[in-house]
Amino acid sequence: MKILIIENEVYLAQSIATKLSELGHVCEMCTSTRDAIKSNNYDVVLLSTNINGQDFNPVIETFKKSIIILMVSYISNDTVSKPLSAGAKDYILKPFMIEELIRKINHYQEYEKLKRRNKAYEKYLTHSFASLDSEHNFDNLQLPLFIFSPYQKHADSFAFEYAKKKNLPLHFITLSDPKAINEIESITDNSLIYIIDFQTLKKSERKALYSSLENKKAIISSTDKIDDETYDIIEIKSENNIFDEGEILPIEDYVKFIVLNYQHKFPDTELSKKLGISRKSLWEKRKKYDIVKKK
Repeated sequence: MKILIIENEVYLAQSIATKLSELGHVCEMCTSTRDAIKSNNYDVVLLSTNINGQDFNPVIETFKKSIIILMVSYISNDTVSKPLSAGAKDYILKPFMIEELIRKINHYQEYEKLKRRNKAYEKYLTHSFASLDSEHNFDNLQLPLFIFSPYQKHADSFAFEYAKKKNLPLHFITLSDPKAINEIESITDNSLIYIIDFQTLKKSERKALYSSLENKKAIISSTDKIDDETYDIIEIKSENNIFDEGEILPIEDYVKFIVLNYQHKFPDTELSKKLGISRKSLWEKRKKYDIVKKK
């Protein structure tokens, strides 16, 4: 990591830089906030709040995308509370062990990494579920709850949206994992458990699952119809009902579905090639099924 040390005690700054450099970090030092804000390309900023007559707000604003850790000799409103409110991440009290400083740096580095990853996952899920055009009503739902949908993504959308609406941490478990039951039992009651692949369980194995679900907030999904009335069951159908019958599709229905849903993604030459038909046949099928190609 690239680390900027803003400290007017040169000996202390050099000592910190030496120890961090030994761990593979690239360190730069400056003694004033005025010099510090000339560049903002740092992963971590170690900011001493003991520099007299310095305004720390420009530094915090300049490095708002970096991990800012305050180095303080005493705790006060000016040295800790105000900088933390302005955007600094944490503080460490002088004198400190370098190991404690490294622990804080590693902690916030991992936190920022997880935050970015979580943001990417949320963006991906929003994009992935956007095509479903499904709205769910979560009023008066009793958990544990079972969902039957031949299209797995519908159940996924329901579970993730429920967790977001109820502001619950989400645990994902597949019943194809032999350790699934033990994992369910170990999860605290204030979390939502999303369990898939119920259809893989034999009837003789369901009793253990039901026992593990006691007092748990859980949503369990199956791509096969559920013939058990132990818990409430919701059935979610896709807009394309041809996939809700659980049967092999007739060729004509399959072609119609593909043309309707993918003609905006592929040019006719490529679409007809993927279907194994000519462009003329593709045109004839549009005419037959009264499909209008959007331009």
